[in-house]
Amino acid sequence: MRANLHIATILVVLLMHGKLHNTSVDGGELSGDYSKLSGIIIPGFASTQLRAWSFLDCPYSPLDFNPLDLVWLDTTKLLSAVNCWLKCMLLDPYNQTDHPECKSRPDSGLSAITELDPGYITGPLSSVWKDWVKWCIEFGIEPNAIIAVPYDWRLSPSMLEERDLYFHRLKLTFETALKLRGGPSIVFAHSLGNHVFRYFLEWLKLEIAPKHYNQWLDEHIHAYFAVGAPLLGAIETVKATFFGNTFGLPVSEGTARLMFNSFASSLWMMPFSKYCRADNSYCRHFAGGVRKGHHTYHCEEKEFHLNYSGWPTNIVNIEIPFRGFDAYPSVTELAQTNLSSMECGLPTQLSFSAREISDGTLFKAIEDYESDSKRLLYQLKKSYHDDPVLNPLTPWDRPPIKNVFCIYGIDSRTEVGYYFAPSGKSYPDNWITTDIIYELEGSLYSRSGNLVEGNPGAASGDDTVPYNSLSLCKNWLGPKVNITRAPQSEHDGSDVQVDLNVEHQHEDDIVPNMTRSPRVKYITYYEDSESILGRRTAVWELDKANHRNIVRSPALMRELWLQMWHDIHPSAKSKFVTKAKRGPLRDEDCYWDYGKARCSWPEYCEYRYLFGDVHLGQSCRLKNSSADALLNYL
Repeated sequence: MRANLHIATILVVLLMHGKLHNTSVDGGELSGDYSKLSGIIIPGFASTQLRAWSFLDCPYSPLDFNPLDLVWLDTTKLLSAVNCWLKCMLLDPYNQTDHPECKSRPDSGLSAITELDPGYITGPLSSVWKDWVKWCIEFGIEPNAIIAVPYDWRLSPSMLEERDLYFHRLKLTFETALKLRGGPSIVFAHSLGNHVFRYFLEWLKLEIAPKHYNQWLDEHIHAYFAVGAPLLGAIETVKATFFGNTFGLPVSEGTARLMFNSFASSLWMMPFSKYCRADNSYCRHFAGGVRKGHHTYHCEEKEFHLNYSGWPTNIVNIEIPFRGFDAYPSVTELAQTNLSSMECGLPTQLSFSAREISDGTLFKAIEDYESDSKRLLYQLKKSYHDDPVLNPLTPWDRPPIKNVFCIYGIDSRTEVGYYFAPSGKSYPDNWITTDIIYELEGSLYSRSGNLVEGNPGAASGDDTVPYNSLSLCKNWLGPKVNITRAPQSEHDGSDVQVDLNVEHQHEDDIVPNMTRSPRVKYITYYEDSESILGRRTAVWELDKANHRNIVRSPALMRELWLQMWHDIHPSAKSKFVTKAKRGPLRDEDCYWDYGKARCSWPEYCEYRYLFGDVHLGQSCRLKNSSADALLNYL
């Protein structure tokens, strides 16, 4: 990385040493010393290193496991001693305890989330937050300003607290950051990390007196960036439950399924209805510290009058061979509904919506064909439906945080429905996939390419999470919204489209009436025009941004940086950073324009050869005066 020293110096002064005064912006009061912000990163599923905490002798392999050896992820040991490796990864499917011969625990610090399997070849392939951290270093952020909070992503939320006191330690992390830096924190959460943060906010209500709850949040959290948040769950979780998730590793689907289904967290991102909620009433014995939660699960009328629980289509369709009226299914109501219309001797198809997956109807119905149903129903009830803090399988409301930014990718082909059938084999290979339903840019189609009826959204998802789950956060926007569409790459503003004060009806999607160039990837910004006093909400949609790689997107990192820089600057005059123009911010953003035989962006970049440069583009660097360009973003 080659950072311009002049920019770095100015930003270090702003971020670490400058004393900013109270700043008032439209729609809310931003007050305090935001030059001392901290960044707290909550990683997603399978995005934290796990290390062994046992001695394990691996027969027929020269590689054993010793304390602090990498388990997740060490591909060398996975390839040479897969059975040993599995012992260190598996948990008891009922009580979530470690394997008798090996236990693993999450690593700590930034190194636990930057590269899962460090190495010359494996490092770049397993990189998660490394580029993000490089950006922070390049712009002069101090080491104690970026804090990672890894967790054991195999556990259910209640077990995270019971075994590791994770949420107690997370609360202490925020309080320590405030004491150390003198200012609130910015939360960056990706994928499952957003569910972890949501649970933390609910857990915090039990730890802090109600009258002090919002005060604590305002003092400790300046902004929340929800990146790739599966707000209504993720469809691929269902597929992983039936077939496992190999994560691209050289293991069979059966082995991957055994491992995945031993984790209680496998149900945390199950899809659920946007119309069904659980009302929780809490009772706490202050003497003994015992919590009791009483949940009343109820659904709006829309759930029963509209199809698919707010999703594009039924998520699971199962073709069951006919075996007589008493053999299937286990649920009486389903038997009456489906078998009454079934021709003699022919298979029947059962379809399940998001609600029927999250409430366990699916797993009850396939008990005769799925030996793992008992375990799934047990964990679903114990770890989620009866959780004393929160039933995570319910829709989100806007977090009570001053500034919320919801960011996700759109318009990638994303799975939204499956057709399964029993294979006739034993567990874990007892299912086959007969068809898959995809969404892509406003249409639904099958694996064979045929169009499928349903309720597709205005766009498609991010290759992993469907659009309707990602875009639920549009409900958090105010009654009037400003929409801006701009290219993801650096631009001069000629292709920027703006639509101000667009009326927004709650629970309705916002579809901008804007054009697209087929060769350009855009970011579409939805930002509050009217909002609650002291609150800001924004939604950013990035064209073709992949769910797993979005945290490495240079366009996203640039926009995050500019928005944070805008927030801390005392001369900021608007609620959000301007989108009118995007010039280079780093030397890497300058390149050689062979058509004009000069460095691109001559306003910002110049040709300046340094020893070691091997091509023309490498010698294009920011001008010394380019730091002044940052003032254009206020």
